[in-house]
Amino acid sequence: MRSSSAATLSGVLLLDKNSGMTSNSALQRARKLLGLRKAGHTGSLDPLASGILPLCFNEATKLSGYLLDSDKRYRALARLGITTDTGDADGEILSRSPVPVLDEPALLALLAKFTGPILQVPPMFSALKHQGKRLYELARKGVEVERQARPVTIFRIELAARGADYLELDVHCSKGTYVRTLVEDIGHALGCGAHVEVLRRTAVAGFSVAQAVTLEQLEAMAPAARLDCLRPMDSMVPHWPAVSLDADRARLFLHGQAVSGIDVPVGELLRVYSRGQVFLGIGRSDGKGGIAPQRVINPCGCEAEPRSA
Repeated sequence: MRSSSAATLSGVLLLDKNSGMTSNSALQRARKLLGLRKAGHTGSLDPLASGILPLCFNEATKLSGYLLDSDKRYRALARLGITTDTGDADGEILSRSPVPVLDEPALLALLAKFTGPILQVPPMFSALKHQGKRLYELARKGVEVERQARPVTIFRIELAARGADYLELDVHCSKGTYVRTLVEDIGHALGCGAHVEVLRRTAVAGFSVAQAVTLEQLEAMAPAARLDCLRPMDSMVPHWPAVSLDADRARLFLHGQAVSGIDVPVGELLRVYSRGQVFLGIGRSDGKGGIAPQRVINPCGCEAEPRSA
């Protein structure tokens, strides 16, 4: 629900980030264009990468973690025969190798080996921390540290196009997946090495890049039209069951107290509303008619309590 003050508006902006800029730079430019106070993104994109970057504003930042945990889709152009220190085209070239003649059935069979649950060693050029330092900060100083392999899931890899020295791949993967590392591992398996030349995130948590707007489009809009691009907070978790609370239970929920006596639908995490259909936040079902608050949303960015219908 929107209040009369633009600064208190809450919602999600689907931004189509340009290649060549950091996710934080894109976030800050969008925040200034919308005139909103509090903002956060839902998992950064590499500067080289373009594509969908959901941005959360004001109360919606409380739900950003749920998008961080979601699966994602990418279109990647893998350049074969060249490796770089970053795993993408922004890095320094480390090696050049001849690219073997690729037999398509064998190539598809190799890609199939990278689907399903796999282990990935995170790249040094990443935002992960080691002893309080970002790995990319260490990498820029020429320091390399041991990284533990982490489990991720590649739900699907499709070969969209191919050439003598490149593969164009559509990748559907779990959270925590580094497409750069996936491409490097595929290049290693081919015996020639590879790096990501172009990367575009095409979907996240059910949102498609076709639904997103660019910074240039936002800049061309009137201020009110920019705010109209905000999506409701509950659009971040549309697949969870919804429950509606009467005024007394809604008041308890908003004060962080569990409520009981609810005919709770099957499912652990729930979208919680007032009878007036004001979104109150996320609750967790105890399976016995009770709901414990997990993330409480201030409905209007103010102190007003929800009203029943």
